[in-house]
Order: sequence, then structure tokens, then C-alpha cells
Amino acid sequence: MSGSGESGSHVRQLRQEADALNKEAERATAPEERQRLQDKARKLLALSEQESAMAAGDIYPQE
Repeated sequence: MSGSGESGSHVRQLRQEADALNKEAERATAPEERQRLQDKARKLLALSEQESAMAAGDIYPQE
């Protein structure tokens, strides 16, 4: 099944992007910028968790 492989790859990519954003946030000097980057990273992690659960069949998308 290439679909689950693609999903796993996308989940991995989202997590890597979130990690990069968190590292960038650590280097940010402006508190607003740090918060913005951390918020974006949290959203990406939440999305990756949702996609991972959907690929595993644990949850279904909302209609």
C-alpha cells in the first residue's frame, strides 16, 4: 500500500518541520516571534498526530 507509506512520510515531514520551527524559536530574540514559531510548531505536531491516527485507522476525519 503506497498510501500508508506516503502518509507516514508526510507525518515525518510535518514533525521535522515542527522541530525546525522549535529550534528557530529558541534562537528568536523577539518574544512575539518566538511565540508565533512555537504556535506554528504545535499546530504542525497536532496535524501530524491526527494524520498518524487516521492512517492507523484510529480516528476518522470530521465531516
